[in-house]
Amino acid sequence: MRPSTRQFKFLKHSILLVLLLCQSAWAQDKPDSGWELRDWSVHFSIYTKHFDPEPDHNNDQNLIAVEAQFENDWIAGAAVFDNSFGQDSQFLFVGKIWPIARSPHWYFKLRAGLLHGYKEPYEDKIPMNGLGIAPAIVPAIGFRYRWAFLEANIAGAAAVTLHAGFHF
Repeated sequence: MRPSTRQFKFLKHSILLVLLLCQSAWAQDKPDSGWELRDWSVHFSIYTKHFDPEPDHNNDQNLIAVEAQFENDWIAGAAVFDNSFGQDSQFLFVGKIWPIARSPHWYFKLRAGLLHGYKEPYEDKIPMNGLGIAPAIVPAIGFRYRWAFLEANIAGAAAVTLHAGFHF
């Protein structure tokens, strides 16, 4: 299943929202503030494995994410994907990146944000989804070499998803 037009529209609006939210940080003239934009990254899901598979589970998330990375290692971004049950879903997030053992390649990333898209009959599959939007925390371990990266992302207690992508 390919991401829908609605998902691309959401991604476009999410990128605009991230840019607007980050505008004040970019407008600062302080070179040592840490909020200067370092780069952008684009993520694609390449593999998903559910820890406790169910017949309804979809292991092809078709995730596309865009992430702004700042000099102080904070991030902000948006993702569109098909959730574990094939429903169009979105995730708006902020987060932080920490190098592992001072490595220039290995890192730990923690994202937190709002998740939308778990609808009937699966709305109870994620906690606190009463209004159709739920908080989510997504930890990841990644490896970056030059402009390319690979990440293992933990989706709650449900699954691990591998992302590949590039920085620009």
